[in-house]
Amino acid sequence: MSPALADQECEACTSDADPLTAAEYTEYLDELSDDVWEVVDDHHLERTYPFENFRDALEFTYEIGELAEEVWHHPDIHLQWGEVKVEMWTHKIDGLRKTDFVMAARMDRIYDKYVTGQLPE
Repeated sequence: MSPALADQECEACTSDADPLTAAEYTEYLDELSDDVWEVVDDHHLERTYPFENFRDALEFTYEIGELAEEVWHHPDIHLQWGEVKVEMWTHKIDGLRKTDFVMAARMDRIYDKYVTGQLPE
């Protein structure tokens, strides 16, 4: 059995790589939590994370920003009161790669801390 998506490496792709087809990305999409991620136009992943306040939404935004810098794979992030919307794709090829799904799983793992109340004081 392979490791969970969130535990896999974020691998850089080359500009001559092809985006995943729907048949190729379906298994990765199925591994993401709670069917809350959506593939839009076979181009990018999208999810909106709900929050009870602006502070937690802002902190979450900061945490996924730090993750993006760490692995050098950056989502589009839309922050507003009570929610953070994330759009994820590989800009270099203007489409989806496995790394986008790994990042989505890692963002879900970060979000789980907010849902379960396991945030540092």
